[in-house]
Amino acid sequence: MKNLFSNIKGDAFGGITAGIVALPLALAFGVSSGLGPTAGLYGAIFISFFAALFGGTNTQISGPTAPMTAVSMLVIAGIIATNDGDVNKALPVILTVFLLTGLMQVGLGILGLGKYIRYIPYPVVSGFMTAIGVIILLTQILPSIGYYPKEDMEFVNTFKAQAENVILRNIIEEEKSEGILVLENFKETISRSEAISQDDILRESQTLAKNESKKAFGIIKILPRALQNINWLELILALGTIFIIYGFKRITKAVPSTLVALIVMSGIAFGFGLNYRPIEEIPSGLPLPNLEIFTSFKLSSVTPYVFTALTLALLGAIDSLLTSVVADNMTKTKHKPNKELVGQGIGNSIAAIFGGIPGAGATIRTVVNITSGGKTKLSGMIAGVLLLIILLALGPVASKIPAAVLAGILITVGIGVMDYKGLKAIPSLPRDIKLGPLKLSSEVLIMLVVLLLSTFWDLIYAVGIGLVIASLMFMKKIGDLTAERSDVKPLKEEAWADEAGFPENLKEEVFIKHLKGPLFFGSTSDFQQLTAQIPDTAKTVVIRLGRMQYMDQSGLYAMEDMLQELNKKNIEVIFVDLLKQPKYMMERIDIIPDLIPREHIFEDFEHCMEWIKTNVKDTHTI
Repeated sequence: MKNLFSNIKGDAFGGITAGIVALPLALAFGVSSGLGPTAGLYGAIFISFFAALFGGTNTQISGPTAPMTAVSMLVIAGIIATNDGDVNKALPVILTVFLLTGLMQVGLGILGLGKYIRYIPYPVVSGFMTAIGVIILLTQILPSIGYYPKEDMEFVNTFKAQAENVILRNIIEEEKSEGILVLENFKETISRSEAISQDDILRESQTLAKNESKKAFGIIKILPRALQNINWLELILALGTIFIIYGFKRITKAVPSTLVALIVMSGIAFGFGLNYRPIEEIPSGLPLPNLEIFTSFKLSSVTPYVFTALTLALLGAIDSLLTSVVADNMTKTKHKPNKELVGQGIGNSIAAIFGGIPGAGATIRTVVNITSGGKTKLSGMIAGVLLLIILLALGPVASKIPAAVLAGILITVGIGVMDYKGLKAIPSLPRDIKLGPLKLSSEVLIMLVVLLLSTFWDLIYAVGIGLVIASLMFMKKIGDLTAERSDVKPLKEEAWADEAGFPENLKEEVFIKHLKGPLFFGSTSDFQQLTAQIPDTAKTVVIRLGRMQYMDQSGLYAMEDMLQELNKKNIEVIFVDLLKQPKYMMERIDIIPDLIPREHIFEDFEHCMEWIKTNVKDTHTI
C-alpha cells in the first residue's frame, strides 16, 4: 500500500487523462456490442479499477477494446437470436458467458500459463487484428449513413418466411422439452402456431434483419439498398467526427482528439436542435449487480458457449500482455504475466456481474497514462473511479450523444487497429511454399486465411484454424531444416577416426551406421530405408548413436520397426554411445532389453570392438 501512494500527483493526472480518453471509446464499444452504451461504461469502470488493483502491470489501463468488443458482438448477437430476439431474456446467459471468460482468465493466471501466450505466431495475430479492423469498419458503415435494417419495413418483409420457420422451429423445440410427440399430436403444434400473431412474426423478422447487418456478407448484401436510403445528417455527423479526430491530432496531442470530436459534434447536433438519432438512454444511479446470472443459471444454456468463453479469455490475455510489454518498454519495468491474467480475470468477472462487456489492457489508454505521469496501480483505479463519477453526474447528458458520432469514432478505431506493419511486409516475405503454379509465403498464407475466415465466417474458428496451419508449417520447416543436418540417408558411410583400425576380414560381416542429429517425424522416412542399405553378407549391425541427442515418438516406432526387421533376418544389432533421452524412450516400450539386450549396448567404440573381435567370426576367409 505504501508504493500505491508513492506518486499520487502523477497517478491522479495520468488516471484522469486516461479515463477521459476511455469515455468515448467505452460508449462506442458498448453501442457496437449490442448491449448499449451503459454496458460499455460499466465494463470500463470495473475492469479498469479491479484489473489495476489485482493485476501485474502497474501502469496498465484496462477496459473494453476493439478485439474483445468484436468477438463479444458476435457472441451477443448469437445468444439474442437463440432467445427470440429478446435482449432481456438473453442477458443473463450473455453475462454468464462473460463471467466464465473472467474466471477462465483467473485460471490461466493461477496455472502459470501467462508466459506461453507469447508463442502465438505473429501471422495469426496479424490476420486477426486486421480482420477486427475490417469487421468494425463494415459494421459501422450502416449507422454512419443512418440506415438501420430493422426499420426498413420493405427489407424486413423479405425475412418473413424465414421468421415463420424460426418461430415454428421454436414451437417444436418447446414441445420436445415438454415431452410432446409432435407427429402423434400435431394438433398441439397447430394450436400453438395459431397463437402466433403478425406482431410476433414482425418482431422475429426485424431481429433477423438486424442480425444480417452484423455479418460481413450481410452488410455487403445490404449496402446497395442502404446507399439508396442515406440519411445525410447522420453521414455529415460521422464524417465531421472522423475529420476532427484526424485533424485535431495535427494541431496537438495534449488533448485527446476523440474526446474533442465527441464534444464538438454532439454540441453542434444538440445545440442546433438537429433531428439526429441519439444513443440509447444511459440510466442514472449506481450500477447494480445482475443477480439473474445466479438465480436463473442453467448449465445447458451456457454449455454451447464454453469454447467461446475460452477464446475470449485467451484473446483478452493476448491483448493485455501485449500492452504490458509496451508498458514495460516505456517504464523500464517488468510486468508479472500470470498476476496480470488474474487481475484481468477478476476485472472481467466483476464487470460481467454488473452488466458490463469484457475488456483487456488498452494500449492507447496505457500510453496516455504513462506519458501523463502515471506510475502505480493507483492510476488505473483513478481512471475507473472517474468514469463512475461521469456516469453518475453526466448520464442524462451522455444519452444525447448522436449514434453517428460514435460510429465515426469506431471507424477511426477500425482503421487504427489493423496491422499495417504485417500488411506492408507481404511483398518482402520469402515465398517458401508452392500451391499448384503459385509460390506463396507461408506467413502470408496464414495471415490471409485468418483474415478472410475471421471476416466472413467466424473469428473463433479462424484463430483455431490459423494456429493449426501455423503449427503444421512450423513442424514442416523444422523437420526440413533438421533433416538436412540429420544423416540417416542411404549414403555411403565414411569411417570415423576411431574406426580406422577395423579388421579388414570383418568388414563384410559387420555393417556400421552413423546416426547424426535427432530421429523424429521429419527424418523417419529416410531412416526406414536403413535396412535396405545393409549388405546381404552382414551378420552384425553397429549403430553409433552418440550424435543422436533426441528421439520423438515417430522416431521411436521407426527404430522399433527396423530392429524387428533385422531380428527376422537373424542380424544382431549393437548400440554404441546411446544417449540419455533416446535410451529412456526405448526403455519405455521395451526395445531395451527385448530387441536390444543390455550387453549389446556399449559406452564407446573401443569396447564395441572388443566384443566384435570375440563374437563375430569371419565366414568368408578361404
